[in-house]
Amino acid sequence: MTRPRLIVLARALHGAAALLLGAAAQAQVYMGSDAQGTLVLSNHASSEAPELLLAAPADPAAAAPRSEAALPQPAAAPLSGEIRAAAQRHALPESLLAAVIAVESGFNPKAVSPKGAKGLMQLMPETARRFGVKDVFAVQQNIDGGAAYLRWLLTQFDNDLQLALAAYNAGEGAVARAGRRVPAYPETQDYVAKVMARLASR
Repeated sequence: MTRPRLIVLARALHGAAALLLGAAAQAQVYMGSDAQGTLVLSNHASSEAPELLLAAPADPAAAAPRSEAALPQPAAAPLSGEIRAAAQRHALPESLLAAVIAVESGFNPKAVSPKGAKGLMQLMPETARRFGVKDVFAVQQNIDGGAAYLRWLLTQFDNDLQLALAAYNAGEGAVARAGRRVPAYPETQDYVAKVMARLASR
């Protein structure tokens, strides 16, 4: 093979290899020639291209372990510090308070219901007064008042969580009138189911 042909072949190899390696698959390149002596480049071995010219480069992203800083971090639970403090004070699971807040107000501290329940745990004015909540829109006071009420309800209903939740939604009197069962109010039954579902998913 003459020198000019070598130069042409080298350029062809360089251009073809660059083209193949630029593909998304980053395939390896095999080289050979056909019956007419034409250069053949392929991404797989064959009778016409049996010689491995370039191996596929290793994918550094796949091979190298990701650093801890690059790993996605779980989002912190909303109000986790305030929930933890109230849960500890009233001997309740943090997950229960978080589930009640999520269903009651969607973590909106300024929420007000059509019936007049306010804040994160949707305290009615009389319930807020009963449990010493002076500012119903103050985050920690509201959570603390709601937690105190939940603890009281659990004690009243022998730690039956579904009854305590039903009473939180409809009032303890409604549960008593229903024979210490979840009242047949669609809103209350839906409320209990939603809170229990959130607890089960944690």
